[in-house]
Amino acid sequence: MSRLGKITRRTLLVGAVAVAGGAAFGIYQIRRPVTNPLRPEAGTTLNPYVIIDRQGISIIAPRAEMGQGIHTTLAALVAEELDADFDAIRVLHGPPAAAYYNAALAHGALPVADYAMRDWQRRLTEGIGAATKLLGLQVTGGSTSTVDAFDRMRHAGAGAREALKAVAAERLGVDVGQLRTEKGRVIAPDGTEIDYRGLAEEAATRPVPQAELRPQSEWKLLGRSLPRVDIRAKATGEAQFSTDIVLEGMKFATVRICPHLGGGMDGFDPAPALAVPGVEQVLDLGNGVAVVARNTYAAMRGAEAVDVSWSASPLPATTEAMYDRIAEAFDARPNSRMRNDGRPDDQSAQLEVEYRVPFLAHSTMEPMGATALLADGHLTLWVGNQAPREHKKVAAEAAGLDEDKVTLHTVFLGGGFGRRVETDITRQAARIAAKLPGTPIRLTWSREEDMRHDFYRPAAIARMRGAVAEGRATLFDAKIAAPSVTRAAIGRLAGREMGGPDKGHVEGAFDQPYAIPHYRVAGHLADLDVPIGFWRAVGNSFNGFFHESFIDELAHAAGRDPLAFRLDHVAPESPVAAGVLETVRDLSRWDETLPEDRARGVAMTWSFGTPTAVVIELAREGRAIRIDRAFMACDPGLVLDHAIVRAQMESGLIYGLSAAVMGEITFTEGRADQGNFPEYDALRMHSAPKIEVAILQDNPHMGGVGEPGTPPSMPALANALFSLTGERIRSLPLHHHAEFVV
Repeated sequence: MSRLGKITRRTLLVGAVAVAGGAAFGIYQIRRPVTNPLRPEAGTTLNPYVIIDRQGISIIAPRAEMGQGIHTTLAALVAEELDADFDAIRVLHGPPAAAYYNAALAHGALPVADYAMRDWQRRLTEGIGAATKLLGLQVTGGSTSTVDAFDRMRHAGAGAREALKAVAAERLGVDVGQLRTEKGRVIAPDGTEIDYRGLAEEAATRPVPQAELRPQSEWKLLGRSLPRVDIRAKATGEAQFSTDIVLEGMKFATVRICPHLGGGMDGFDPAPALAVPGVEQVLDLGNGVAVVARNTYAAMRGAEAVDVSWSASPLPATTEAMYDRIAEAFDARPNSRMRNDGRPDDQSAQLEVEYRVPFLAHSTMEPMGATALLADGHLTLWVGNQAPREHKKVAAEAAGLDEDKVTLHTVFLGGGFGRRVETDITRQAARIAAKLPGTPIRLTWSREEDMRHDFYRPAAIARMRGAVAEGRATLFDAKIAAPSVTRAAIGRLAGREMGGPDKGHVEGAFDQPYAIPHYRVAGHLADLDVPIGFWRAVGNSFNGFFHESFIDELAHAAGRDPLAFRLDHVAPESPVAAGVLETVRDLSRWDETLPEDRARGVAMTWSFGTPTAVVIELAREGRAIRIDRAFMACDPGLVLDHAIVRAQMESGLIYGLSAAVMGEITFTEGRADQGNFPEYDALRMHSAPKIEVAILQDNPHMGGVGEPGTPPSMPALANALFSLTGERIRSLPLHHHAEFVV
């Protein structure tokens, strides 16, 4: 068992909190120790999540808060066991540190469908997850935050509670078993109360007692909807995002990078920018320029004014030529056949169709930004990010410093969806700060820069073969071609390209719980160097559309009701997945006949450990079509906060529907044609459907909730459109084929 380390009275900076005469608590249960980032000394075995100082209790959240509510759930995990006053706790982003590795990122490492994993395989993935601490993958993503933290953060709270009780027992001369805890106090049988703050420093010098986790029947916080811990700060403007930092002598910057992806800069004339009032400097970044000014508006005007000569992009000149490049992948040997049941090649196909989906931008509401200061040889950054250790490493490289000369503060993120794993904004901020030592720099991208220099969700093509007999599917044969997100994104993070079968490329297609005798999914990796990265639901986002649209086609070819057809094939494979289909059927009153001007569509995708079914109901309004109602049923297993799960399901649905209706990035000469929301819009309040969500807890394994709502939303909408119009649409976005109320 780990020992608690004492924090001295010298100030120790952790994010924005100075610990003076306080203590950090935690439990670390994997054999090999890691360094405690909350101590100035090295070599401790402590994995800290709790700080108790004179101000009270702070809980360190190892994952980024980007609107998904994770700080509330992570804090509740600790507070439940610690018996902290939930209304009084503070929650801080954890600093870059290996101690905050995300073991759950490895849960999908095996080439096995989640619904079909055996217990020994789950134990194996847990072992692989423990090994990820050697890599220090401190990443928020993959809908893994709660799954990863569930045991670890409860142990941190329980260990701290018992350490505090042990000190109180000695002081009071009573047996520790006679003490209880409540709202940050140890309470004796005679009613004597001792505040945790009076016990913490002494408790931190002792071994951590063995602590049993409380049974679910005794939970007071977990399992119910709690007030969001970030809401007050966000409502009052107190919350700090990357470009909210104010420092004395601050200058403001923006960038203008070559818009032709893969191209560069042949030269530039800064004079027009320097003539803009407020502009002070134009810096050469190699592939573009940074403009530094007295305010952000002046910087952006200056960036527009710079006279730049760009070099051409090596990419195909048009979007259609990019699709041709993707289609060439079908001619090569497949990278994977993650599912290859039966004898698909011996089966005659009744349906042979092709689907296409476009490149998509992340379009976070907060454009990319960062604040940086290089002073006295030390670089400090404030940046909303999903991978603190990677951002710190990149900042050090960009500024020419050792990593121990860099302090990175993770602040609130105005949306992430995978975009803020990427380090480009941090690299730029560090480079600019290094060119202007002693001057604080607030870097803010324009929306156009943000959209035209994204790491996009890739375009993809699927070629499908299928057959039915006696009301059932007998053949499901899919070939999926796209550039590899896994190889591109992991290659940037790890510095080398991954080899072997690419599971992420075919997730959402090979791993669906359908009992079809001849079932094959082949993944073909396209050679196309458009910058791509993790986008909400990753491969599931396009494969969910391919898979569930084609299942719908098979159902209609069989003359069956699409939902009943799915149930017949899903129930033998997974009662849990069948449960969400049955629930969404009842929730939407699927079996009731609708008027002629209304229609429904259904889809179900198992992703990130959580099966999710969606029914979309459309209504005609004159010549336009309204997405009127949406019904969702999900089963993430044990639910810790129903309101947050519901909000994430609704969020994923709206994100997916927006992409399905109007999301599309196209290219001309390697330059994205879309630059702002007028060309890349989203559903608004008046055009979003009324949403009903049912949350089940029959899944024996905890799943994620941040992404599973996105994949089934797109095919459910397309299937509803077919039901309403009789036209089967096999390419997105749908606004090219129908007029929607937007």
